[in-house]
Amino acid sequence: MRPPTIVAMGGGGFMMEPENPLLDDFLLELTGAERPKVALLPTPAADSPFLIARFDAAFEDRGVERRAVTLFGRPRTDLRELLLAQDLIYVSGGNTANALAIWRVHGVDAILRECWEAGVVLAGLSAGMICWYECSITDSFGPLSVLRDGLGFLTGSACPHYDGEPERRPTYTRLVAEGLPPGVAADDGAALVYRGTDLEECVSSRESARVFSVFAKGGAAAEEPLPVRYLRAAG
Repeated sequence: MRPPTIVAMGGGGFMMEPENPLLDDFLLELTGAERPKVALLPTPAADSPFLIARFDAAFEDRGVERRAVTLFGRPRTDLRELLLAQDLIYVSGGNTANALAIWRVHGVDAILRECWEAGVVLAGLSAGMICWYECSITDSFGPLSVLRDGLGFLTGSACPHYDGEPERRPTYTRLVAEGLPPGVAADDGAALVYRGTDLEECVSSRESARVFSVFAKGGAAAEEPLPVRYLRAAG
């Protein structure tokens, strides 16, 4: 059985880098499956048909069994059985707060924890990054603010798009200095790979993408860059 695994992506993948498959290929490799079963959980994007079509196009030639698991409307499948049968669950970007509320209505929060403990690889970008942590900064409510009721599989706080949106970095560092739990920040194209709750490594689809540990020190926020392995294309 695979160990519990989460890949928290600051940005990238098929949603942001359709021409750059490095992070998505990395996720498939992590499953160790010859023909991985991959489920997109597009709840943060309100089950957008456009997003689902992009997912289908991105994965149709990768030798996977793929499906989108939608929750808007009336779910017509046994969600627990379906999600536990996957090798990889890929959470989209979008509105984190809305996704968490909908997951809790349908019991998907508990199912995701069961999947994690069973070795299903959990991954996602943006909303699909920060949902796994205890708290984060989010634009779910409009202006960037604190979200304190994440799934809590991973401790501390998180911030995606650290280099991709100009207000992310100053807002996150200010909030950490003011008492937000310390955490991690990832540029677009960078991802943190956790085995259980331990950070195993950081990887990227862009040579310049960075990851930082962010913590309070002397009344201000400090950043410590973490090693990042660039995922070079084969050949």
